[in-house]
Amino acid sequence: HPWRLVYQSRSGAPHIPWLEPDICEHLEAEHAAGVPAVVMAPIGFVSDHMEVLYDLDTEATAKAAELGLPVRRSATVGSDPRFAAAVRELVLERAAVERGEATARCALGALGASHDVCPVGCCPARVPRPAAAGA
Repeated sequence: HPWRLVYQSRSGAPHIPWLEPDICEHLEAEHAAGVPAVVMAPIGFVSDHMEVLYDLDTEATAKAAELGLPVRRSATVGSDPRFAAAVRELVLERAAVERGEATARCALGALGASHDVCPVGCCPARVPRPAAAGA
């Protein structure tokens, strides 16, 4: 299924450009394009809080209802026991490293675990680029 990255939670003064496209504007565009339904996934959040509840569950859902566009929001991991266990394991792993203990490091995929602290020259500064918002 095709996907798009869109933004919620506009902050700052209204005359200052923000990240685009806005979720409600995007819902309008999807509806106009004949998309039959939309799933919203708050990828920047691990738990439900006011930004997720208001921006997606209230504003975006109301916009979708106004358009007659079926919409659902995927759950955040929140307090799922598997997520809590994964965070616990990461904390224990980091504590062992800080104590100087050898520890097996969990990783997904073929690349293995990355380093904990960037070595010199690992993350060189990049030349600033112009903001894309409002362009």
